[in-house]
Amino acid sequence: MVQERIAKHGPIWKSGLFGYLTVVLHGPSANKFIYTCDGNMLSSTQPPSISRVLGTKNILELSGHDHKRVRAALVSCLKLELLKQYVAKVDEEIQHHLQTHWHGKHEVEVQPLIKTLTFNGPKERNCYHFSKIYMIEGVLAIPINLPFTQFNRGIVARKRLVPMLVDLIRVKREALEKGDSHKDLITSLISIRDDDSSTTMSDEEIIDNIIVLMIARYDTTSVLVTFLVRLLANNKFVYSNILKEQEEIANNKLTGEALTWEDLTKMKYTWRVASEIMWIYPPLTLSFRRAKQDIEHGGFIIPEGWQVLLSASMTHMDDDIFQNPTMFDPTRFEKN
Repeated sequence: MVQERIAKHGPIWKSGLFGYLTVVLHGPSANKFIYTCDGNMLSSTQPPSISRVLGTKNILELSGHDHKRVRAALVSCLKLELLKQYVAKVDEEIQHHLQTHWHGKHEVEVQPLIKTLTFNGPKERNCYHFSKIYMIEGVLAIPINLPFTQFNRGIVARKRLVPMLVDLIRVKREALEKGDSHKDLITSLISIRDDDSSTTMSDEEIIDNIIVLMIARYDTTSVLVTFLVRLLANNKFVYSNILKEQEEIANNKLTGEALTWEDLTKMKYTWRVASEIMWIYPPLTLSFRRAKQDIEHGGFIIPEGWQVLLSASMTHMDDDIFQNPTMFDPTRFEKN
């Protein structure tokens, strides 16, 4: 739809989306405008369907000091020393998943299976059930809260999910009080404090940001892996090169020995292919803002209160900027 409107109206046009008058922007200058604009001009306000289902305290809704504070907690979970401790566990989960759902099958549905894998933990299976069926649908739905609508199903799913997360937060807090030093997302959010202050994040803030990351990993990971498998099925050159790289790593492992972080660093070609997949098929396509005052951009005035929508991935797909943007060219990796 966005591509059709760009072709018809150009890089700036207006529409009505999610109950708001909306200006849709496209192109490199729009990308720069959105991502560098002062917070006093554009707020991070999301459509009602997103804020109601994900929560008003999630990082997508925050700005200024609050955004910096929550972002610091989320980024702290991605530090190298923390990621390393999960490699063997993830390897174990994936091996079990492949043996259960893939091995011996003549045909598999990749994306549903990867979504199952994403939430394949004993604490999260119920969370997966509700998120899979309802929450994704409700996030980008028309915000009419009537029974049997997608938006209503998203709201109901959130109400069912929150008590599970409340219980999980309680367990993590008790573990911290007993001196458990294990670091993960929830313990990072529980432990974070403002500079020179003893103020901690509220349960509401923690829950909203956990839900955002659950939805994010659920959808984006499955998109990437699905298109990667599709590429391997259709491109023998890429398949043979990735297979060779993976076999070299596997041949240096003992039977049953788990992968290590050092093994992952050897998957250079595999990662280049995955990065190109994310360029051609971006897992995240839309960014929302709200004009806090009248703003001039590209010779047009964006009125105060209007919603601003950017589809950065459309810039990737613009053949006026990039030659054959949707064509995967594996030979370019041989130069790196």
